[in-house]
Amino acid sequence: MRLTVIDTPGFGDQINNENCWEPIVKYVNEQYEKFLLEELHVTRKRRIPDTRVHSCVYFLPATGHRLRPIDVEFMKRLSKIVNVVPVIAKADTLTIEERMDFKQRIRQDLQANGIRVYPQKEYDEDVEDRIHNDKIRENIPFAVVGTDKEHQVNGNKVLGRKTKWGIIEVENIAHCEFANLRDLLIRSHMQDLKDVTHYIHYETYRVRRLNESNANASGLTALLLDNGIVEKAEAESQL
Repeated sequence: MRLTVIDTPGFGDQINNENCWEPIVKYVNEQYEKFLLEELHVTRKRRIPDTRVHSCVYFLPATGHRLRPIDVEFMKRLSKIVNVVPVIAKADTLTIEERMDFKQRIRQDLQANGIRVYPQKEYDEDVEDRIHNDKIRENIPFAVVGTDKEHQVNGNKVLGRKTKWGIIEVENIAHCEFANLRDLLIRSHMQDLKDVTHYIHYETYRVRRLNESNANASGLTALLLDNGIVEKAEAESQL
């Protein structure tokens, strides 16, 4: 499996975070533009290199309160151009009750602000997909714990974080939802993420760019005719 992970270090760390999402939006759109230019070539490659971003995993700090203004503004913009999957980071800092309350408040904030995170209801293809995706939507945002250290648990090596009270196992669903997130991204929904990117987000970008190109071409034709530089037929042939 070939995966590319793009990190965004420093996002939201400034005193003034106004428009801090713009470099990320720009990067996502640049990948759409590269793909579009390849498609428009007269002689296209048999397999166009796909550098488009198929999913954005957005980490929420485990505050236990609600979405921050920066979270709302970021997801409002990014959810229109890429599949956004919200995740509660360092979920072990919350109790089970705090985690459930926090997740509920986040879902309320997402709905109140019209933010559509993946998987979106309108893209469910059939009843079976809707039932499966409804279970995922009930668990969003995923509460995860991450580590790269292994520990011995009952004679087995497991990825986990050691605390005074024991080992928090990363891949144990009873401890955190990392396994659910992993399955969504690279197992059960990987192809669907790519399809939604191609047929929804990229198609929206492609149509907008082509409409802009047509509008610019029409404007140039009108300018040439208004100035009497060329006749209409000549102008059209030049364009």
